[in-house]
Amino acid sequence: MTERNAKHATFTVERTYAASPEKVYNAWAEPAAKAKWFSKPDIFEFRIGGREYSSGGPAEGPVFTFDACYQEIVQEQRIVYTYTLDSDDKRISVSVTTVELIPIEKGTKLVFTEQAVFFDGYDTPEIREHGTNVMLDALGKALNEE
Repeated sequence: MTERNAKHATFTVERTYAASPEKVYNAWAEPAAKAKWFSKPDIFEFRIGGREYSSGGPAEGPVFTFDACYQEIVQEQRIVYTYTLDSDDKRISVSVTTVELIPIEKGTKLVFTEQAVFFDGYDTPEIREHGTNVMLDALGKALNEE
């Protein structure tokens, strides 16, 4: 029998972008813009109660499934969503994520806070935080390309 466990963690990652809060917000809110740095969603309903769903991964597997529900949206200021992440047929985590957009003199400070429970060792807080850093770097690159 496989040993079952749940590991809880919270982490915060901050980035400063030389882009307005409006531009950073739109990179989260518009599916074509988000696909440039995150993934191309199969379902994208950017509204409170709306769903974002994407599934994919490398050709050699596994298939990752991201299934989110938007809980709070304050235009150009805050996005809060809950999501599950599956690897093939295994649920690997459940999270609450808050994205805060704070105007600064030459752009936007983004504060990304994730509170998660990781199941049965399939994922870890360290791996997720590393992935978040990679993701937010990709967002910065996409913002600079526009």
